[in-house]
Amino acid sequence: MFNFDRDRYKRIQGGAVACRDSINQAIEEITARGFTNLFLIGSGGAGILMSPAEYVLRTHSTLPVYREIAAEFVTMDHKHLNERSLVVLASLSGTTQETVEAAQYCKDRGAATISFTGKAGTPLARLTDYSIVNFAEDDTSCESFFIQFYLLAFRIMYNRGEFPDYDRLVAEWERLPEALLDVKERTEERAKAFAERYRNEDYHMMVGSGNTWGEAYYYAMCILEEMQWIKTRPVHASDFFHGALELIEKDMSLILLKGEDETRPLMDRVERFAKSYTDELTVFDTADYELAGISPAYRKYVSPIVAAALLERVSCHLEHVRNHPLTTRRYYRRVQY
Repeated sequence: MFNFDRDRYKRIQGGAVACRDSINQAIEEITARGFTNLFLIGSGGAGILMSPAEYVLRTHSTLPVYREIAAEFVTMDHKHLNERSLVVLASLSGTTQETVEAAQYCKDRGAATISFTGKAGTPLARLTDYSIVNFAEDDTSCESFFIQFYLLAFRIMYNRGEFPDYDRLVAEWERLPEALLDVKERTEERAKAFAERYRNEDYHMMVGSGNTWGEAYYYAMCILEEMQWIKTRPVHASDFFHGALELIEKDMSLILLKGEDETRPLMDRVERFAKSYTDELTVFDTADYELAGISPAYRKYVSPIVAAALLERVSCHLEHVRNHPLTTRRYYRRVQY
């Protein structure tokens, strides 16, 4: 694969799976103390990547869960945050100002806190009661964060008697890094072709739903917009009928990110419509991949992780053919904001 280190990737994603024990210890201790609701807090991409964990909790658990943007959270006086809350905060660098401020805000109010970062000893890690660390960088952070947030969510539900299959699922996820490598290899030529075809495209619309919606939103905003400066509109499949479809023309680039959860029919509906009205339809479907070692019943959970793995290959080829490194910025962390 072009510009790709297999061993590095396996090490990072295997590290994410290996965070299971430290996550479990934190959850066991906080459960013994008792908590009545859960907050998932981050800024930008790190916050968006909590979306699948939020989705699985809302569809499998009765525990109240709130996913909030850090900057807004500290200004809104959330009435459900108290000393009986569990707050999970994420920042790859561990230095994101708004997230660090949110951690201090929650600490001051007596909530239990867990941080997820890519580096130890960062301001965010030092502020929280528990710190989960797995080294990752932008090209590997999506899968790493997805895996860790899922492990946290599944453990919480297991402790509540809401996910009895926890042990079996986690055992299968030991094979996930290898399965994700296969996804990347099978996507390589298609990713290269996509990058060549759309190297000069100045606008995309990207659609997702269910637990893959977060990845669609993340990829549109944090990769295509932030890292490639391409105007992109993320649209939830449920909302596609309400406005977005009126913008579809024959030369309109529409990217569908199809997962395998219960919302898949919503994506099928968008796809049926799009085939009749645009010649520039791209469908990335997680059902096209084998995922050796992952049971059919658990495939729906890994859809966003698979989507992140395959889209990284698209990103790699896009930056190459567009001569626009993914690290290039005009404003982000370059100027005062």
